[in-house]
Amino acid sequence: MLETSARLLKLLSLLQLPREWSGAALAAELGVGARTVRRDVDKLRNLGYPVDAVPGVAGYRLGSGAALPPLLLDDDEAVAVAIGLRAAATGNVAGIEESSVRALTKLEQVLPSRLRHRINLLQAVDVTPSGAAVVQPDVLLAVAAAARDRQRLRFDYRSHDGTASVRTTEPHRLVHTGRRWYLVAWDVERADWRTFRLDRLEPRIPTGPRFTPREVPDPDSTARGVAAGGYRYQARFLVHAPAEQLADRLSPTTATVTPLTADTTQVDTGANSLDELILYIALLGHRFEVHSPPELISRAASLAATLTAALPSTK
Repeated sequence: MLETSARLLKLLSLLQLPREWSGAALAAELGVGARTVRRDVDKLRNLGYPVDAVPGVAGYRLGSGAALPPLLLDDDEAVAVAIGLRAAATGNVAGIEESSVRALTKLEQVLPSRLRHRINLLQAVDVTPSGAAVVQPDVLLAVAAAARDRQRLRFDYRSHDGTASVRTTEPHRLVHTGRRWYLVAWDVERADWRTFRLDRLEPRIPTGPRFTPREVPDPDSTARGVAAGGYRYQARFLVHAPAEQLADRLSPTTATVTPLTADTTQVDTGANSLDELILYIALLGHRFEVHSPPELISRAASLAATLTAALPSTK
């Protein structure tokens, strides 16, 4: 006969199958009497599992509760869930990337090595969609775990111009923009908040020591850092349009919108191409002025002259 704890786990596993169980069938599976089954069902209910009684067959089924209780997964189910979470973390479904990483971090922490090996083999033959910066799953999980556990994270980092450095940080959170993953962290040596592209860093393991989380001075600093940080060029524009109108079209993770007057707005953003910056703002369809950087002002003047020359002659 199974010990009580092992029997409860087996009972829970049986109830998680999509079927209704009679008390007699459960008793036969567990090798106990009907009275023991009833007591074990009560214990599961006390632990928060919604075990419903099925009228007419004197049986049981697992119902839906107000909160999600722990689930028991077999090997194939665990591998399927992990692969699904990794796919979701790439940003194919907007809005679930960060929660997918948190769930994946919890799951992989308890996976046995044999299952991690299976997942890595499947990941090795997967095809990564083009157009997005590739982040290795191990890097994503290591950074997410350090942020969750409030442990200092040291990593080798390569900037946009190829400069290599070693950074010591207190990781605050991960941010996904749809194309790239960023770490928002307190840079210990520079004593300031910084954003780092995950595809450019390599964590140094082990992490630690633990730190007390700092309060981000500005609620919008995370979005602002990602909007301009990590890019070769950081730009500022004055757009002649209301801020609320621009906010509907500009993502907070790609641009920061600051109202100046009822009809003018400051937009801060970043890109690795000067032409991309100009087109990004020009396609909004509003009159705008380039404030910085100086090379962007020069490039805008050059493009304006080129476009003007391309117009048909009115003579």
